Amino acid sequence: MLAVIPFLVLIALITCCVAAFGNATLDGASQVSLLTASAVSVLIGHFSKRLEWENLENEITAKIASCTPAIIILLLIGAIGGTWMVSGIVPTMIYYGMQIIRPEMFLVSSSLLCALVSLMIGSSWTTVATIGVALMGIGKAQGFDDGWIAGSIITGAYFGDKLSPLSDTTVLASSVSGTPLFTHIRYMLYTGGRTDDESCGQR
Repeated sequence: MLAVIPFLVLIALITCCVAAFGNATLDGASQVSLLTASAVSVLIGHFSKRLEWENLENEITAKIASCTPAIIILLLIGAIGGTWMVSGIVPTMIYYGMQIIRPEMFLVSSSLLCALVSLMIGSSWTTVATIGVALMGIGKAQGFDDGWIAGSIITGAYFGDKLSPLSDTTVLASSVSGTPLFTHIRYMLYTGGRTDDESCGQR
């Protein structure tokens, strides 16, 4: 029950911040909410469980260390989007994509391409910002509705990111839970590769 208190405090603080600051919440108010919730966790551990600050500090350091690979991956893949735009890769993709991808196979092809790129680089956002931009231009030139193109791109990007061993969220989830990375990916493949009827059970 005590473990729920910091979450409730965080939810309450973020709700108040959003109500007070609106879109400016991310400018600093949300960080204060996180620090306050963390302080509440420390106080609960100190006064309720009689834990010394040294023990709490060691645990905090260990958890941050376990998240370091995900942070490094996030920093590295963040540079890919800008690099592809500056170097002209995205316009090149649009040019050759118009000649290669046939309209009747465009939506399937775009989803598969985004899934492959996202699987290789481990970032759905970078995939959308690079090859996704190119595919959006190709799709609009071929007469597809924006919603269909975006749905195809996002579906592939998030599916590939979910199963990528380079994904920051995948690495973070496996690190925090203490689960081997590829065991985590294998079980996500089992659930992510199934349809809603199969995963929820047909009636």
